[in-house]
Amino acid sequence: MEYAYASLAERIKQEWKIYVVSFVFALIAGLIGQIAIPLGPGQIILFPIFYSIILGILSGPEVAKIFKSKEVKAASKLVIIAICPFIAKIGINAGASLDTVVSAGPALFSHAFGDILTILITLPVALLLGLGREAIGAASSINRETNLAIVADRYGSDSPENRGSLAVYVVGGMLGTIYFGLMASVVAMLGIFDPLALGLASGVGAGIMMAAAVGSLSVIYPGQAEQINALAGASQTIAGIDGVYLAIFVALPLTEWLYKKLYPVIGRGRKGADADAPSDNSKETGDR
Repeated sequence: MEYAYASLAERIKQEWKIYVVSFVFALIAGLIGQIAIPLGPGQIILFPIFYSIILGILSGPEVAKIFKSKEVKAASKLVIIAICPFIAKIGINAGASLDTVVSAGPALFSHAFGDILTILITLPVALLLGLGREAIGAASSINRETNLAIVADRYGSDSPENRGSLAVYVVGGMLGTIYFGLMASVVAMLGIFDPLALGLASGVGAGIMMAAAVGSLSVIYPGQAEQINALAGASQTIAGIDGVYLAIFVALPLTEWLYKKLYPVIGRGRKGADADAPSDNSKETGDR
C-alpha cells in the first residue's frame, strides 16, 4: 500500500504541470469559442479543439519548450483517460439506440462501405510514405475518440498502431474541420447531390467535422437548414454506434490483412529488414 501511494505521489509530482497547463489551454479555447469565417457561399468553422491543439504544439519541446519530451510521452497516454467519460456516454447511447441502428437499414451499409473504401486508399499511401505498423492505426478509420480507445485497447498505448491513430486524431482536429467545411461548400456548389443527401453524408462519426459541414450547408441552403441538421444528427448517431462494431470486427482486421499483403511489396523494409512486419499476434506490439 505504501508503495502504491509513493508511486502515485511520484506520478503527480512528475505530471502536475501537464494537468495545470491542459486546464489553462482548455479554458482559453473555451473562451475563444467557435469562429465562423465566411468563404464564398459557405463558411469555415474553427472549434475550440483547434485552438487547444495549436497551443499544445506551441508548448512542446520543439517550440516554447514548456514541456520536455518525457512529459510529452506521458501526456500521450493520458488522452485515453481523458476521453473515457465520452466513450462511456457512447456506450450508453448505443445500448439505448439499438432499435435505431436496426431500423437504419441501408444507412449502415453505406457508412461501412465508406470506411472500407477509405482503408483501401489510405493504407497503400501510408506505406508508400514510409510508415510501418503506424499505418494500421492511422488508416483503419478517421480516428476520433471511439477509434482511439479501440486501437489503444487492442494494441497498447505505447504501440506504433496507437501512435498512428493518435497522429490522425491530432491532424483531424486541426485540419479535418476546415477540410469538411470547405468540402461541403465545394460539393454543394457542384449541384450534383440533393442538399438532404449532403446532410446525411455529414455524419461520419466526428461531431466537430459534422458541425463544420452542416454549418456550411446551412448557409448555402438556409431554407433546408433544419432538415439538413436533423439528417446529419441521425447519420452521426448511426455512425457513432455501428462504427464501434465496424472497427472491431471489420476495419482493423481488414487493415491488418492488407498490411501483411502490401508491406512486403511497398513497405519501407521490403528489401531487407523484417522487424516491422506484422506478427501473428497483433497484441505483441502493445504494452500487454
